Amino acid sequence: MASVLSDYIKKEQMLKQLQEELQALENNSELKKELEFNEKLQALMTEHGKLARDVCEMLDPSYRSASVKGTKTSSTDGRKKRPLKVYKNPHTGEVVETRGGNHNVIKEWKAEFGNEEVVSWVVEERA
Repeated sequence: MASVLSDYIKKEQMLKQLQEELQALENNSELKKELEFNEKLQALMTEHGKLARDVCEMLDPSYRSASVKGTKTSSTDGRKKRPLKVYKNPHTGEVVETRGGNHNVIKEWKAEFGNEEVVSWVVEERA
């Protein structure tokens, strides 16, 4: 009971401190200027049907190409290719190659023998 009460008191003190900090920010003239600028910019973008991305591209033409370069990967769908794992069942000698854990045979093996054991059956991993 006491820990709940002390937790409540701490949270209440934190709330008061945050309210004081918020009040100080609201009285800050620099913040007021930035909020006014932001409001006017948003209204201007809405008036002209532009997004923030469009404005950034207008102000800095290299903006779009720099952001696109950083996100591309080698695969066609934008994701990195998973490594190919080769599993060999020691009980049957069956070999399965897969890039993911959604393979039906692997699922069956995991249901029968358990995840940890089947993971230990990986004999090769290729990029």
